Formats: sequence, structure tokens, C-alpha cells
Amino acid sequence: MLKPISAMSAGSLQALNDPAWVRWSLIGFAFAFIALFLCAPLGLVLYQALAKGWDAYLNALTHPDALAALRLTLVVALITVPLNTVFGIAAAWAITRFEFPGKSLLETLIDLPFSVSPVISGLIFVLMFGSQGWFGEWLSAQHIKIIFATPGIVIATLFITFPFVARELIPLMQEMGNEEEEAALSLGASGWRTFFQVTLPNIKWALLYGVLLCNARAMGEFGAVSVVSGHIRGLTNTLPLHIEVCYNDYDAVGAFASASILAGLAVVTLILKTLLEWKQSRA
Repeated sequence: MLKPISAMSAGSLQALNDPAWVRWSLIGFAFAFIALFLCAPLGLVLYQALAKGWDAYLNALTHPDALAALRLTLVVALITVPLNTVFGIAAAWAITRFEFPGKSLLETLIDLPFSVSPVISGLIFVLMFGSQGWFGEWLSAQHIKIIFATPGIVIATLFITFPFVARELIPLMQEMGNEEEEAALSLGASGWRTFFQVTLPNIKWALLYGVLLCNARAMGEFGAVSVVSGHIRGLTNTLPLHIEVCYNDYDAVGAFASASILAGLAVVTLILKTLLEWKQSRA
């Protein structure tokens, strides 16, 4: 049963008048939780990375396998993020501006990577493109290698990250409506001009937020990439896989040095996320 507005307002005011010890206890619990499960692990990563000094840390980061893993991680992100940005804009535009058969199915499929384990998705790509997969014989005949190569890593990362941009744009574009776009079209603006001068300025902060999340997930993905990569050192290991290899080889400095890069990326992502949310709220 819905409460009257007056009753809800009174309840809200009552919540603000809770005893001081209740408020400070909740605030203290929140900060303690963050310190224990966020700050402490990040501090431990930096401590272990620098446990043997700066020279060992820099040597671990400049190791050929570490540099190859970093290059591959950046290449995969540079490919997947623009593609998922274009897909996210197109999917959000189609879902919020048109009615068509299969619209609900498209919305469901966009959420599919959130409900499927990354390891399972990687296994599916192996069954499709592996040497014994559905397209394996044809790909071998054409001398095309997908699994245990960069294309397989890109495909797996694309699947894992494609919902992020679309899911940020769809609710915003539904709330915006299309009145401004219709007005621009009625005044003679072309479709592209309407998009760049009307739609894009209204969605830019949500778009940047989705791109930021997509990039962070692309650079940190482990499960699906682990299945399709083959763990070939210097060739198909991304940074998360390189961290696992170093850890399994008892190279703690190498593992934590590489992990510090991803931890730094997480901190930068968090800061940018906060700034974008602040910008979006002001806009």
C-alpha cells in the first residue's frame, strides 16, 4: 500500500532525527568495511610489489612477458571499447526510439553476459572456433586462427563487455523522450546532425560513464580470456593472466607489480566515475 506524501515526508524527517550514536555507528561501520575490504587489499598489493625495493619492482614491470601482456591488454581494450561504444549507442537508439518485433528479445540478450559465467562464455567460443569446433575445420582450411590467439581474446572480451554502454544509455534516453529530436527534424535537420547536436550532448556523461566501465572490465577480464587464450607467455597472456602465471611460479614481486597496474587502473576508474556522476547530476 502506498503511503501519502505527507506521511512519507514525516518518516523521512524522523529518520534524519535518529540519535547521534546510531548515525555515527553506521558511518563508522561503513568506513571500517571500506578500509577492510578495499583499502587494505590495495595497500597489501603495493606493499608486496615493493617488498624487494624499487629496482625489483621496475624489473618486474619491464620484463618482456609483462610488457607483452600490457601491450595485448591495451590492444584488446582499444578494439573492444570503440566497438561496444558504437553497439551501445545503436542498441539504445533502436530500443528507445523504435517499436519492432524482437525488441524485448534484444533487451534480454543485452543482459546475457551479466547472467552467464565468463568461463562458460569462453568455453562456448572454444566449441565454436576451436580446432574441433563447429567452424574449426573451415577456419583451419583458411589458415585463420581465433582460439589461442588475439582474435579469440578480442571476441571473448567483446561478449563480456558489450552491455555496459547500452545499459547506461537506455534508461537515460527513455527518460529524455524524443521531443527535442522531433523538433530538430521538423526544422529540417538531418538525422546525423540531430544526433550530434541534440542527442549526443544530452547523453554524453552517461556515454562516458559506460565507456569507462567498459574499458575497466575489458582490461581486467580474466575468466573468458583465460579459456580462449591458451596461456602462451609473451603472446596471449593479458595482464590478469600474467599475474596468475607469476603467482603460480612463486614470483610474488612480478605478480603484485603487475597487479599494482590494475589496482591503479581501478583507483583511476573510481575517481573518474565519481567525477562523471557529479557532472551528470549537475547536467
